[in-house]
Amino acid sequence: MNSTQTTTKFIQEDFLLQSDMAKVLYHDYAKLMPIIDYHCHLSPKDLAENRKFENISQIWLAGDHYKWRAMRTLGINEKYITGNGTDQEKFEKWAYTVPYTMRNPLYHWTHLELLRYFGIDELLTADNASEIYLESTRQLQMDSHCTQALLSGMNVETVCTTDDPVDSLEYHQKAAKDGMSIGLFPTFRPDKSFAVEDPKSYGNYLEKLSAASNIQIDSHEKLMAALENRIAYFHENGGRLADHGLEQLYFFPMETYDIESLFKKVSAGQSINADETTYFKFITLLELCRLYHAKGWTQQFHLGALRNTNERMLDTLGPDTGFDSIGDFSQSKALAQFLNELDKSDQLSKTILYNLNPRDNEVMATMTGNFNDGSIRGKVQFGSGWWYLDQKDGMEKQMNALSNMGLLSCFVGMLTDSRSFLSFPRHEYFRRTLCNLLGNDVVNGELPADEKWLGKMVQDICYRNAKDYFNFQ
Repeated sequence: MNSTQTTTKFIQEDFLLQSDMAKVLYHDYAKLMPIIDYHCHLSPKDLAENRKFENISQIWLAGDHYKWRAMRTLGINEKYITGNGTDQEKFEKWAYTVPYTMRNPLYHWTHLELLRYFGIDELLTADNASEIYLESTRQLQMDSHCTQALLSGMNVETVCTTDDPVDSLEYHQKAAKDGMSIGLFPTFRPDKSFAVEDPKSYGNYLEKLSAASNIQIDSHEKLMAALENRIAYFHENGGRLADHGLEQLYFFPMETYDIESLFKKVSAGQSINADETTYFKFITLLELCRLYHAKGWTQQFHLGALRNTNERMLDTLGPDTGFDSIGDFSQSKALAQFLNELDKSDQLSKTILYNLNPRDNEVMATMTGNFNDGSIRGKVQFGSGWWYLDQKDGMEKQMNALSNMGLLSCFVGMLTDSRSFLSFPRHEYFRRTLCNLLGNDVVNGELPADEKWLGKMVQDICYRNAKDYFNFQ
């Protein structure tokens, strides 16, 4: 790069590392550990086919609602966000936005990603946008910047995508057949199987699930048989995790309603009331969790998102376009009752709980201890800072709550939760934050300066705990 802009290098070697111990822990212990990204939304097709993106906008801006929200806040027209602006115009509008994102994690992520993937250490602005667009796009045409090489360059060992029960998993199969060096595994995401709020959409989904499972779904019992069929299919293709995006978990006394009667109503296109809807979700999810346990899977619950708040923009752009926020749902009581219902029969799988509202950090951290029974190290986990909490302050608060209420040393660590192939420096960001947290404790005399033990703890959290916990084959 030959910009006339005068800058000092922003992302320095010791970025975010404020003490000598933090620097040692990061550079000597955390930095070189492989990455197990056990929850993301990457396209398995793009990875298995080793896609080469045409330009940086396509790989970096498309689908990134973090960036979209920032651009809208700055007053940028939707044409340059999700509209029909050219790819270069969209990038230039993002470059214009970047200086205004200072103190938002987007500012750090942006410059980490430009540096790690493209060797660009300039601060991105409107002035150098065209030059950086052309240089990054030039590099993206090289074999070193195809999707598999991008991940390999970040030392990614394993990726778990998020997949609907009806998905064919053909690209996971292709990756395995081709001997791709990165492990690519599916994650079972059955949210649509109990989304009975809209009976018409639900009926359409049942048809797809019937076709995928080769089971005619005419009862709730057959619904569960079809889901069990697909769980077996995912298992055959390396799947060892399930994931659920919920406002909150639910609990009812058993047989509050007749589940088969509810199914008949919904499958006939009839609406059911709010309590009946929640009960349907509860029973279906409870039975799913028992099926996961039978397979030895890990179940994940992402709790607390308030989705699709802007009806006008939902009608215009659809879901997952940047109009979701933190919800303030009650979490603890029903969550405890749900987990307890599974634990009573010793059918509680390894479980990871993620909250989106930071007020629930201590709730989640203490909830895990209720159901850790000594059978598995860290059986029930308080998951990493998620979505709006996936930033330095949010990660520190999550780790402090976990440290105070449980065992940080058993934590399975970070994930990207991303749709972008350029998002893996988030693991570096987490690792630097972790090492800085521990290093500051040493400086403050709150932890001993035991480099070897702290280094082992760091490596466990960054890699080994996840490696042992998930046991991917």
